Amino acid sequence: MLSKSQINLLKSLQHKKFRTEHGLFLVEGHKSVNEFANSAYQVDTVFQTYTSDPKLLNLSQKINCQQISLNDLEKISALKTPQDVVALVKIPEWPALNNQTLSKKFSIVLDGIQDPGNLGTIIRTADWFGITDIICSADTVDAYNPKVVQASMGSLSRVYVHYIDIEPFLQRVQMPVFGALFNGKNIYETQFGSEGLIVMGNEGNGIRPSVEKLIQKAVTIPRAGQAESLNVGIATAIFCSEIKRNTFK
Repeated sequence: MLSKSQINLLKSLQHKKFRTEHGLFLVEGHKSVNEFANSAYQVDTVFQTYTSDPKLLNLSQKINCQQISLNDLEKISALKTPQDVVALVKIPEWPALNNQTLSKKFSIVLDGIQDPGNLGTIIRTADWFGITDIICSADTVDAYNPKVVQASMGSLSRVYVHYIDIEPFLQRVQMPVFGALFNGKNIYETQFGSEGLIVMGNEGNGIRPSVEKLIQKAVTIPRAGQAESLNVGIATAIFCSEIKRNTFK
């Protein structure tokens, strides 16, 4: 049974202020909890109901497990329909970004992405295509937001998400900087090479002008129909797919 102070702490982690203050976030569901438990992340505690034990056989014996009631689970869960296991996980500090750590691969740069579902989808897409680093502007939605964690379907456990001031970063990085823009070169005619950064913009406003100035190669996904724009998660998936297609040539 959870104490009142435990419940208050766990509920508070639905808000970025308290996640930052405590350096903790929540992961819900058997698949995601198992993936975080077997990753570089440090799982502090797993809270499980009596129905969840058989499904968590892969957990390390070093991880603290606490059995809780369904009533307590409902109090701490961020989901409308809670699953029967929640993990308390420590927010990590990833290695610093520089030319050496980013060389010979592609990374995604997100400029002001606001929707948690979009960020979760982008993280999951990056994981699918083997992209390990996502670099976010400070105003991009928090990767440890419960909706982002849920939408990433465990992929957050394998993708490093960094928050930095992206403008000075793009100014000092020594590799190609591609950007998703309407007036760019056709993506299907673009040679991406063997490394680079892919900048994706805000859902409504696109890439902000101060960041757009730092893009070396503007790229567009050609439109054949009448839709005004593409969802940023879908656009990112097309970029990732095309980069991999070029790589496999």
